[in-house]
Amino acid sequence: MAERILIVDDDEFIRSISQEVLELAGYLVEAAEDGLDAWEKIDSAPSQFDLILLDKKMSRLDGIGLLKRIKSDERFKELPVIMLTGDNQQQDIVEGLAEGAYYYLTKPSTEAVLKRVIKNALEEFGKKRELLEMLGHQSSTLHILRRAEFSFRTLQEARDLALWLADASLDPARTVNGYSELLINAIEHGNLGITYAEKSQLMSAGNWQDEIETRLQCPPYSERMVYVSMQRTTSACIVTIADQGDGFDWQNYIDFSPERVFDLHGRGIAMSKAMSFDGIEYIGNGNTVVITVLLPSM
Repeated sequence: MAERILIVDDDEFIRSISQEVLELAGYLVEAAEDGLDAWEKIDSAPSQFDLILLDKKMSRLDGIGLLKRIKSDERFKELPVIMLTGDNQQQDIVEGLAEGAYYYLTKPSTEAVLKRVIKNALEEFGKKRELLEMLGHQSSTLHILRRAEFSFRTLQEARDLALWLADASLDPARTVNGYSELLINAIEHGNLGITYAEKSQLMSAGNWQDEIETRLQCPPYSERMVYVSMQRTTSACIVTIADQGDGFDWQNYIDFSPERVFDLHGRGIAMSKAMSFDGIEYIGNGNTVVITVLLPSM
């Protein structure tokens, strides 16, 4: 089934051009002329849209206002929102990313860039939705668990473990995407040594996952494991993730960076810190991270 996209822009010409491009690419597209019009469409049919393409400056409820309304509603927290802006004020863009925007596109944007960003956002949204749908399948006895240890090496094992840790943290909907992000980081950037620049090229070419599968079969990467331990106290769940890579300059990724606002990736750690966890602390050279999730009152 084709994905449904809502275009929100008070410029009728931009709306019509964007709608034509996306419909020719195979998407089902609706349009709204401002933020209030868009919110009525979104609110009246919560599962109707798979992605929002949102202009920043509009007369009635601007893009940031609508973004905040969307992300403050539990029904739409994971709904990908791509912002469109006519300027490139980096601090304004960082604000939008911090509020939960998936990406910023400057107007005018090329057709190829628009379609690539939307494709990546929809693929990531699909994976997050699958994780959320699988939550709650763990044993009901997880609340009595006090300590556990794991080792893994593949993407599927990382996603399976993310589900388990999210359920064990007793706040699965909030934490599952953060766990998935950091566990996958430990594989790709840690054990497999895929650099930031290499991932940018792989995502643009659409073969990121193929490269991961290739490296997993090749020495020395094929022997490397990611080690995870979980300890739960009366007030918190503490998870430690350690890979066997050379580490990375984690200080540049713990918060949203103006220098990377137009990259297709690089916001996962900052998003995890802001949205999923109560604490993230990298140790030493960055190949070990300690996550804290405060437990609800029993």
